[in-house]
Amino acid sequence: MRGRTPVRLCASVLAVFAAFPVLAQEQTAALQEVVVTATRGAIPLTDVLADVSIIDRVMIERSGATGVADVLARQPGLEIGRSGGVGGTTSVYLRGGNSQHTAVYLDGVRLDTQSGSGGVAWESIPLAQIERIEVLRGPAGAVYGSDAINGVIQLFTRKGEGPAAPYAAVGAGSHGLRKVEAGISGAAGTGSAFDYSVGLAHETSDGLDAQPLRLRQAADGVRNPDQDGFESTSANARLGFQVNRAHRLEATLLASDLESQYDAFVYVPSSPVDDLSRHQLRSLGLNWSAQWTDAFSTKLSLANSNEDYETTPSVYLTKTQLRGYLLQNEWRVGPHLATATLERREDELENTAVGPSRNRSQDGVALGYGFAQASHTLQLNIRHDEDSGFGGKNTGSAAYGYAVSPKLRVTASAGTAFRAPTLYQRFSDYGVSSLQPETSRNIEAGVRYANGASSLGVVVYQNEVSNLITFVNGPGACVSPWGCYDSVARARYEGITLSGTYAVGGVNLRASADLQNPKDLDTGKELARRARRHLTVGADTQAAGWHLGAELQASGKRFDDEANTSELGGYAVVNLSASTQIARTVTLSARVDNLADKDYQLARTYATGGRTFYLGLKWALQ
Repeated sequence: MRGRTPVRLCASVLAVFAAFPVLAQEQTAALQEVVVTATRGAIPLTDVLADVSIIDRVMIERSGATGVADVLARQPGLEIGRSGGVGGTTSVYLRGGNSQHTAVYLDGVRLDTQSGSGGVAWESIPLAQIERIEVLRGPAGAVYGSDAINGVIQLFTRKGEGPAAPYAAVGAGSHGLRKVEAGISGAAGTGSAFDYSVGLAHETSDGLDAQPLRLRQAADGVRNPDQDGFESTSANARLGFQVNRAHRLEATLLASDLESQYDAFVYVPSSPVDDLSRHQLRSLGLNWSAQWTDAFSTKLSLANSNEDYETTPSVYLTKTQLRGYLLQNEWRVGPHLATATLERREDELENTAVGPSRNRSQDGVALGYGFAQASHTLQLNIRHDEDSGFGGKNTGSAAYGYAVSPKLRVTASAGTAFRAPTLYQRFSDYGVSSLQPETSRNIEAGVRYANGASSLGVVVYQNEVSNLITFVNGPGACVSPWGCYDSVARARYEGITLSGTYAVGGVNLRASADLQNPKDLDTGKELARRARRHLTVGADTQAAGWHLGAELQASGKRFDDEANTSELGGYAVVNLSASTQIARTVTLSARVDNLADKDYQLARTYATGGRTFYLGLKWALQ
C-alpha cells in the first residue's frame, strides 16, 4: 500500500465505488438466513459480527465452475494460485494469508494435511458434492483453535428434506471435459424423522499442456509436452434420524479419488513417462445433538479425515489422518448466548521423508458469550489449547456491533490466533523439531448497509503474524544441505474489502473489490502469488425464460517468488452464463469462460485454460 494506512485508503476506494450503483455482499440473503461457521452453532445472519459470505447450490451451479477453488475465487477477499488445470496443485489465499492459514471443514470434519507446510489440497475436494459454502474472514482461533489465522471456510453437503427428490446431470466442455452425476435426497418415516442424501459423480478431462513451450525457460529444464488431464470419482452420504423431539443423530461420509497428470522436473524425450499424482480424500462425521430444554442444548461430534497423496513413477507417498472429538454446550436465555466447548484433535503423518509415522494431539477448552438486543451486538470468545509438542496456547477475540439505524450497522473486532507447525515441518529431512507456532493479532472495522435488495459492505483489517514458518537455504543450522524450515519470519496482511449487490430494472448487480498489502515484514517484499488489487463485477437477469449472467474477474500483477524477481502480469477475464428449463424437470445450462481468450498465469511457467466452453443438462424431480 506504499505507506498509506487502510483507513486513508478507504476514502479513495469509496470514491472509486461511487461510479458504481450501490453495492453489497452476496451474504445478504434472507433476513433469517442461519450461519453455523461464526460460532460453531446456528445463529441468524443478522447477529453475525464477523465478515461472512454464503454460497448456496444455486450460486454454485450458475457459476459453471469446475473446482471449489474457482467458486471461492469469485468471493470478496479470496484469490487462488494453481499449477496448470483444475486437477493441478491449488492454493486459496484468504485476505492475502498463506493457504494453510485458513481452517477448512466439511460437514464439521476438519480437512488438512500434515505434509509440507500443511493446508487442504483444494483440488481433491469434489464440487459436485457440495451444497453450500460459508466463508468467514478474520481470525477464529478463539473458536476453532489452531490454523484459523485468516479465517474459516466450511463446506456442506446436501441435507435431505421433503419427498424423495432424485436428480441426474451430464455435461461436456473444452479440453475434453466430461461430467456425470446422480443422487437422491429426501425424508421419510413418521414426521419425516429419517432424512437422507446420497450422491455420486464422475468427471474426466483430457486437460491442457500445463507447461507449454512458450512458458518454459532454460533454467527449468525440459518439460513433457503432453496434455495433463485428470479423472475424479466421488461419493457422499448424509443420513439423519430425529430420535424424538430432543435428540437427533446424524452421519456424514465423503469419498473422493483424483488422478492427475503433471510434468515432473526430470523428463527424457527419448524415454518419456507419464507422471501421475493420486489424491484420496475420506471424511466421516458422527453427530449427536440434544435439546434438553428451550434454553440448553448439547452437541457431541466424532470426526475422522484421511488425505493420501502419491506420485508415480517418481516415488513419493504421504498420508495424513485427523481425528476430532467435540463436546459443545449452549445456553440461550433471551438475548444472551453462552457456549462451553471441549475439543481434542489427533494428527498422524506417514511420509517417505519422515520415516516412522509421527503423531501429535491438541486438547482445547473454549468459552463464548454472545449478546444481541436492540442496537447492540456483542461476541466474546476465549480458548486454551494444549499441544503435545510445544505446550499451551491462549487465544481470544472480542467483537461489537452497533446499529445506527435499522439499515446501517458499524462493527469493530480484535482477535488472536495461531497455527502449530506441521509434523513434516518438525520431523522430515528438512524439519526442525523445536519450531514454535505461528501467532497472529488482528484488528478490523466494518460498515454494513442494507435496504431491501441493496446493500454495501466495507471492511478494513490488519493482521500481523509472528514466528512465520518459512523454508530457508542451508546448511547453517540445517541438518539438510538443501535447507530447512525456520520460524523467525514476520508478515502483515492488511487491506480493505468492499462488496455489494444492487437490483435495478430486473437486473441483479454484484461487485467486490480488494485492496490489500500482504507483506513480508523482514524483507519488505510482497508475498508470492498475491495481488495487491483484485475485483469481481457481475450481473444476472431473466429474459424470455432464460437466466443470463455476465461476470468480470480482474487482478493486478503479483510476484511468483519471495524475492519479487519473477512477475506474473495482471489480467481481466469476462465470463458468460445462461440457463433455461427446457422441460418442467430438465434444465439446460451453458457457460463461456475467458471470453476474450486472455493469456495469463496463476503460477510461473504454468498455463491456464484460455477460452473454455461448457454445456450441461440436469434432470431433477420437482
